[in-house]
Amino acid sequence: MLRPIDYLSLFTLLSAPSALAAPLQLTQTSVEDKINGVLALMSYSMTLDLASSALQINDNETGDPALTMTQLGGGATMSDELPLYLEGSIAYSRYDPKFVASDGIDTRSIPVKWTSVSAAGGIGWDFALNDEWVIRPIGNIALGYISSDINSARLYLSYELDREIEFLDDGHMSSLGLGGAMMLDWERVRDDYEADLELRYSYLDLQNIGGDRAIEGNVTAQTANLWTRYRAPTGWTVMHNPLRYVLEYSHSEYLGEQRGALGFVRLSTVGAGIEFDSSAYPVFITRTRVLIRQMFGDGVSGTALSLAVSF
Repeated sequence: MLRPIDYLSLFTLLSAPSALAAPLQLTQTSVEDKINGVLALMSYSMTLDLASSALQINDNETGDPALTMTQLGGGATMSDELPLYLEGSIAYSRYDPKFVASDGIDTRSIPVKWTSVSAAGGIGWDFALNDEWVIRPIGNIALGYISSDINSARLYLSYELDREIEFLDDGHMSSLGLGGAMMLDWERVRDDYEADLELRYSYLDLQNIGGDRAIEGNVTAQTANLWTRYRAPTGWTVMHNPLRYVLEYSHSEYLGEQRGALGFVRLSTVGAGIEFDSSAYPVFITRTRVLIRQMFGDGVSGTALSLAVSF
């Protein structure tokens, strides 16, 4: 559990009596819940997950983006002869809890913006059950850095209340995540279609390994994922190979301390697009997929354009 020590000083300051006006106080907002969300969003970024790879959540009161999350990642098995599986991802998040202070008549928005960057990797091994089914244990490690920028809020409070505050001024934290995953992978390749299905359970223990006293704590990320893709020729030929249409579906169930941390407990995506096969040319990229994805969950929905490549 996080201990938001410096938030107490802000709350005391906002509640202090003033000779000129009624004191500003934080409206019905749980500061502790907001800070727990800051650390939780890093755990979403550190887990390889299609459903939350491109996520933006709007603030219901202001309509401004409160959370923007972008993840780029993937994984592959080296070859049938060497069934070594490698995966990795990098992610960026921007989170603005938007605290609101009020004196009962006027309200003021206090921006408390956080930026998170992270990188994660995994190594596993494929154990073939038959020609189509593989079970894959994976070990994972992740590193992340998160920092806060309260300068604009500090300037506002100093102007309105003629006070100087120290409230998470450039607070920061480095985090280390250790864990693993178990994946069941099914792949069927036929002349007229290709089908893939993956079931995965991921566990990551995220610990604070550096920073200041403004942020302390840890969080355990647990996610159960279902992902499936179907590809088949459209009947057209592009770049000397069949042009395929692609259908995708994924579902992520967030467990443990992630569950409900950002307002939802599950996310799903459906996608459709086309795939170009460039293997007839001497290029590094063999396939390129362009898809439109629709994401939906508990009070969350959105549309994204996705670009993916195979090597």
